[in-house]
Formats: sequence, structure tokens, C-alpha cells
Amino acid sequence: MHPTQSPAEILAATGLMDRARAEEAIALARAKSRPLIETLVRENFAREEELLRALAGQLGYPFLRGDEIAPAREALEALPPATLFHFNVVPAALENGAVRVATADPFRPGLADALRLAAGRPIRFALAPAAEIAKAAKRLYGVGADTLDRIIQDQAQPLEIAPEASLFNKDIDDLDQEASVVKFVNQIIWEAYQDGATDIHIEPQENDLRVRYRIDGVLHPTPVPPQLKRFQSAIISRVKVMAGMDIAEKRLPQDGRIGLRIRGEDLDVRVSTMPTVYGESVSLRLLLRRSGLLGMDKLGLCAEDEERLKRLITRPHGILLVTGPTGSGKSTSLYAWLHTINSVDKRVITIEEPIEYEMPGINQIQVKPEIGFTFAVGLRHILRQDPDIIMVGEIRDKETAEIAIRAALTGHLVFSTLHTNDSAGAVTRLVDMGIEPFLVASSIEAIVAQRLVRRLCPACRRPRAPDERMLDRIGFPKARIEERTIYEAAGCEACRGTGYRGRTGVYEILTVNETVRSLIVQRVSSNAIKSDAIRRGMRTLRQDGWNKVLEGVTTIEEVLRVSEEDEALTET
Repeated sequence: MHPTQSPAEILAATGLMDRARAEEAIALARAKSRPLIETLVRENFAREEELLRALAGQLGYPFLRGDEIAPAREALEALPPATLFHFNVVPAALENGAVRVATADPFRPGLADALRLAAGRPIRFALAPAAEIAKAAKRLYGVGADTLDRIIQDQAQPLEIAPEASLFNKDIDDLDQEASVVKFVNQIIWEAYQDGATDIHIEPQENDLRVRYRIDGVLHPTPVPPQLKRFQSAIISRVKVMAGMDIAEKRLPQDGRIGLRIRGEDLDVRVSTMPTVYGESVSLRLLLRRSGLLGMDKLGLCAEDEERLKRLITRPHGILLVTGPTGSGKSTSLYAWLHTINSVDKRVITIEEPIEYEMPGINQIQVKPEIGFTFAVGLRHILRQDPDIIMVGEIRDKETAEIAIRAALTGHLVFSTLHTNDSAGAVTRLVDMGIEPFLVASSIEAIVAQRLVRRLCPACRRPRAPDERMLDRIGFPKARIEERTIYEAAGCEACRGTGYRGRTGVYEILTVNETVRSLIVQRVSSNAIKSDAIRRGMRTLRQDGWNKVLEGVTTIEEVLRVSEEDEALTET
């Protein structure tokens, strides 16, 4: 900064404001005890990037984008992480013995002196937007690097795990931030929440502790400090304490639950530990209770399928099954159905493991296998509670299936899920469990198979001209391309470089009519049932996926990732 110029003079020299306006901003920053650049941006005196570019030119500093901050290892080691995260700065380079540091606020009092003292070297500044500095710091040092840095510096305090048995319904901001391991675990959960992750995996490796988030159904490695392995035992023990587990038991798998509030949102965290060769692997499933209460219009159904399902879920009796692998949105669909038909004149009872989302007006029951309260036991007693609609979280065995069928045949509407690859496969699965085909045929009204595909990021998607031979090989409807545009994922800051933001469903709805019932009783293969349904107009998962590609919702690669080739189509 020019020693003879005041901040007001420098701001006025940028041409973005006059001297009086600059002094007004400086007075406002002092009155609110807020940094000057932050005040200028928040109070709409100037846009951040435009302001920083103008200041860089005026002060003779480089202006950097986040992806341009890629310092050598020696520069990264020049300043302790705790200092960097405290001031929201990041080293950009070493230049003739001096450290070039990217900052979003060159006017911050004492910043240069504090950094010079911490580095033991001269400091030179570069300017970059605050959000991009924070992202670069996380990318270069890893989440929680400042916390671990404080632990390492404070060798006088041994690592101890807080003795509380549970932290249910505590706000994450109220937890003890002075305990560094506590803070690090909080940071991991907070980062995952901000990124929209559904799962966190803490995985011990031979030489490091890997942390990965599942975002939009795909696992993404999260940058972590290289010294994280040293604190593996303390971190895993902390998670187990929060989940009410036995921290002394490391040889057997355990399950637990953490209840948190983040920014007023109720967050359920389901925790599972599994002993591995390098220590206990921990998986955390994040469930935002309100996020599951979607209407049917939010599921990604085409108009025709949505109308068909609305007719099916208002039938007086029968079984409606949703099939698909873990994480394919089956529970979300069931809750959407219940949300659609829930009313004061219907008694709705669910039995689940676990109760993922709480719904007002519905009686929800949690199974407890450890005391013998299984799906079958609960379902048998539900029938004595005069229900109109029953939702069974999953049909896992013959006993549960038999009771569900009995309920459907005695005038109840039953919703449930099965783990099968397609809709017709549910029939074979039930018969394999030992259910008589005539019972399957007479009780099931429809089977919905579904998968989740990632939505294209609207900010960066771009048209593509796919290879015709590739389209022939995968069975894509080329005749419809002329009237539509096919897009591919590009990647931008808004979507974290993935090209995708959010997910939607692709569906296959098999309505069990008289023809299908006849085929089930004849014990024909699931492929024969599916072939007949396709001839009668059923859209397969992949065909529904192609429709979403032609609508510009997703990509060909996403549909191929989540769906199998439709063998039944080649036979019709």
C-alpha cells in the first residue's frame, strides 16, 4: 500500500467511488466494527471482484483467481494453517525469500505484521475474492487443518474424549468448540451439510485417514491434512461418543445415532462402524427430516406416469411396491405417496427401520429387532389398529411378505419396498421367498422400479454431438434427436466442477393387469413378464432415462451409469 495515501484516497483512485463515498464506507465499517472490504461489498458500494481488481491495479498487487493459487510445497509450509484460516489468507508463491500471500482485504489493520511474524519472512500481497481464498485453503490444506494445527502446537494438553454419553438435539454451534477433536468432527459434518452430502465415510488406510462425501450419489474425496492419521483413534472415538456407542468395543460392528441442529434444521445422523485391518471404518448417513417430504410433482415423474401413480395410490386395497438398490430414492417416493393421500379421514400407519422423516398426521413405528420387535411382529399388530393405509419400510422375509399380502387381501392399501433390479424382478423375488404365485398375482397392484440420476448444472451444461455408432450400440432413439438438444456436463464453480447439481428419478411402472396376473400364476420368468409389459406400452428405466436426456435434464452417461441394458427390449 502506498504509505502516503489513505484508504479513502486509494478507493477514490480506483474510479469506483468518489472521496466522499469512500469516507462514508470507512465510517460505516468503523461503526459496525466490520472489515472495510466486507463492508463495501455487503453495503453495495461495489462488487467484490470488480473492487479487488481495481485495488490490485492501484496498489500494484497481482489479482488471482482461486484456481491460480497453486503454490509450491515450500510456500505452503511458510505459514501455519491456524494463522491462514484465522485471517482467511493463503500463500500463493515464494518470491526471492518473501511470501506472496493472497488476501481479500489489504486494508486489514496489522495483517502484514502478523503474517511477517508468523512466517519469519517478508510478506507481499496478492488480491483474490474471499470465497475463492477459502476454497483454495481447503483444497491445499484440507478440512479442519487449522484445528489439527492447534492440537499439534499445544502438546501440553493430551487428547481426551469428552465423557458425555449423547449429544442428542444439541445445536452444532453450541457444542464445545474449545475441545479440538470435537471441533474437527463438527467441521467434517458441517462441510458435508454445506456440500449437500448424504453420507460421510471416514476410512482408515495404511498411511492416512481418508474422508469421502457422497454427493448426488457419487463419492468425492475430501482434502484433509496429511497429519490426520495421527488423530485417527481420537476422531473415531469422538464420533462413537456422539452416537452413544461403546468406545471400548473395537472388534465388533456397531450402530448409533446422532441428533443435531444446524442453522435451525433438524439433522439425524445414522452412524455405523466396521472393524477393518487398519482400524474402524465409520459411515455417517445424514438425514434432513424436512428434505424427504416432497410432493409427487418433485420426484421427476413424467405427467403420464404421475397421473397413473396418483390413480394407483388412491385404490382401496392392494400392494404397491417400489424396487431399486440402496440409495435409489425408494423411501422418498413412499413418503411422497403418503404426503399426497394423507388426510383426516384415513388412518395411516408406517413401520420403518429407521424412521427417516417424521410426518404429521401419520402414526410411525420404529422396529427394534434387538428386543424381537421385527417388521413381521409389528405388521401383525398393526392389522389390529384399524388402518386404512400401511407402509412397511421393506419386505425382507417370507413372514413379512405373507402378512403384507394378507393385509392387502383384507381391504388395506399397503406400500413397501424390495431390493430388485427392475419391476418384474419383484415378482420372482417374492416367489423365491416362498410366496405362492396366486397370492402374488391377486395382491399386487403395481411395481415401480426407480433410480436416481444427477441433474445437469444449468449454469454450465453445453450441447454435444454424440457419435451415431455409440447411440446405436446403447439403443438411444436417434429419430428424436433432430427436434431436441443433447447436453453434456462441463463443470463450473456453482457445481464444484462436476457438471451436475441435484438429482431426479427415472422410473419403470409395471401395472399388474389380468394378463400379468396370468403370467405370474404360470410361473413364467421375470424377463417374459417384462417383455409382455413392454409390448403393452411400459417404459423401461433406460427409456425413461433417454426421455430425460432429450429434455436436457441429464446426460447419456448418467443414464448408462444407473441402468442396465434392457434385454427384454431386444426380444420384443
